[in-house]
Amino acid sequence: MVSAGSNAHGTPHPEPEGFGSGLVDDAARRDAALPDFDWAALPDGVIRGHFAAPSGTLATIATGDPGNPRVVLVPGATGSKEDFVLMLPELAAAGYFVLSCDIAGQYESARAGPENLVPPRCRYDYELFRDDLLAMLDAEEGSAHVVGYSFAATVAQLAFRQRPEKFRSLTLISCPPEPGQCFRGLRFIGWFSGWVNSRAGTALMIWGIRSNVARVAPQRLRFVRSRFAFTRRSSVVDIIGLMKHTPDLRRVLAAASLPKFVAVGEHDLWPLALHRHFAQSIGARIAVYRGGHSPSETSPYQISRDLIALFADSASA
Repeated sequence: MVSAGSNAHGTPHPEPEGFGSGLVDDAARRDAALPDFDWAALPDGVIRGHFAAPSGTLATIATGDPGNPRVVLVPGATGSKEDFVLMLPELAAAGYFVLSCDIAGQYESARAGPENLVPPRCRYDYELFRDDLLAMLDAEEGSAHVVGYSFAATVAQLAFRQRPEKFRSLTLISCPPEPGQCFRGLRFIGWFSGWVNSRAGTALMIWGIRSNVARVAPQRLRFVRSRFAFTRRSSVVDIIGLMKHTPDLRRVLAAASLPKFVAVGEHDLWPLALHRHFAQSIGARIAVYRGGHSPSETSPYQISRDLIALFADSASA
């Protein structure tokens, strides 16, 4: 399914062809046939590395020719760079240099945190994550295609507001679609989310992941659970607190002329109506894929197909 967004003046964009899961093609068939596999094992040509960010050392994976246009993929809370592992070879084969990282406090970037800043701070905040992303974008000349997933989609918006010239395009996967206390719009539990503090919210989220509420495959579940041995609980608590104060950047994005794309699963945490309204308010394309909150894992070939089309539009523009 795919919908057209609207620009800042309310004029509908033409509906793009071939976006979302409504198109039955090779990408859709490959996604439907995805096997269970070891998510910690990297595909051929994908290499591990690290990046010295303001908050500390961030673990990275990358593939493709470094001379090609860049794509930066940023995972969210309790996630990791491996959430994009099936997408990296697809994007590299299309002619891009593709980089992903664990954000500060998460998985193999667990030692990165506010105590490493100059001057040191006590908590993970939006500025920490924003400045880490901007440092990564500034590490190379020119702009990059930036893809933010869940919480990192908000971080990507903040980075864009600060340094729009570093962005060729902006993709927001499973982005919190409402500003302020964004959990209020969640299915089923939104009505009482405002009464739950960040620590309790973190405990509830981690319990849901460990209990496999999303019903992911066994090897995927094993990998997801293993990350909690590294991820700092304090970073997740702080992120949940930040998401209760999601900044409203809709006007900034609506006024921006770069290609914008909202990608979401049909059974996401937030209702599709909220995602569609958000996409329309910023003038973005929106594509809906089968699955839940993690289309980069459940529909990697379709979302890669759509990103490549988006990037091509950016090049022609």
